[in-house]
Amino acid sequence: MNEIILEDARKIRESVDLTGLKDQHILITGASGMIGTHLLASLVDLPKESKPRVVYAYHQSELSEYSKEIVQRGKFDTLQGDLSRYDSLLPRTDVILAFHGYAQPSRFVGNPLETIAINTLGTMRLLEKLRKGGSFLYASSSEVYSGLKKLSASETDIGTTSPLHTRAAYIEGKRCGEAIVNAHRERGVHAMSARISLAYGPGTKRNDTRALNEFIQKALTTGQIELKDAGTTIRTYCYITDVVTQLWNIVLHGTRPVYNAGGNSGTTIAKLAKTIGEITSAEVTIPRKHHYDFGAPKRVKMDLRRYEKEFGKLKYTSLQDGLEKTINWQKGLYGVV
Repeated sequence: MNEIILEDARKIRESVDLTGLKDQHILITGASGMIGTHLLASLVDLPKESKPRVVYAYHQSELSEYSKEIVQRGKFDTLQGDLSRYDSLLPRTDVILAFHGYAQPSRFVGNPLETIAINTLGTMRLLEKLRKGGSFLYASSSEVYSGLKKLSASETDIGTTSPLHTRAAYIEGKRCGEAIVNAHRERGVHAMSARISLAYGPGTKRNDTRALNEFIQKALTTGQIELKDAGTTIRTYCYITDVVTQLWNIVLHGTRPVYNAGGNSGTTIAKLAKTIGEITSAEVTIPRKHHYDFGAPKRVKMDLRRYEKEFGKLKYTSLQDGLEKTINWQKGLYGVV
């Protein structure tokens, strides 16, 4: 399983110059999540003369085997705890990549107070640990655009949802997290936010309830994918190597307070399920009824021109190729031959 992640990490290093991290003290929070795992993996095989000191911070009670292997291979330090409750063990740090918090809708909807706390209190405590002259990147979300009527959201836009919205704890938590980051930026701190949209790939945990991962799990373990509705909502997915490449560029060289970070593989949920079914030979059942669940947006697409103007256009991984790699990785996750 780790060979797939480490191969992706090599591609990230080919796309981004990470040698500037030499002798830097780096803290990655939420490092046991998918994006955190790949940020960490991209630092594993840097040349010895370019090695930074990395602290891998996580909240889970037990690390996955693939996470343990990456930590051991990179000889990284680990730190476990809840950022919304404790901060005494956090080190003073040159570069902080703040990727803590829930990403699955079922988890942030089911844990609203924790979701708010981790995005606000946790972010404030991390910023207090940033050394003078350091760099800080906060993982925000395309969810801040919820309720926006435009087909493609740019960084100057914002959503229109109410604090009473089903996902308000996550949406408002991310917006407040961005405000906290920007307040420090106005004091001269090199801090910025990345509004990330629908990253996918190897590195998820078992029983992840996000649609793409749930479809793969069902396909591999039952041979069937059953949608709850007609699957007409539109999503724009971005393979993990493309997302992490964007994130490293932003934290190391970004000049703006906020950037969209995502992909260009737009698809309906129904087409996504069919593609996964074709790759896995699973049967796909799609009802005709429409059902709008969890207050989820009907369309997710972001304008990436700010990033592309500053860093150039990426050669994005196609959805077909990304899904094939993700499925191959998840076969190991679920013990499927």
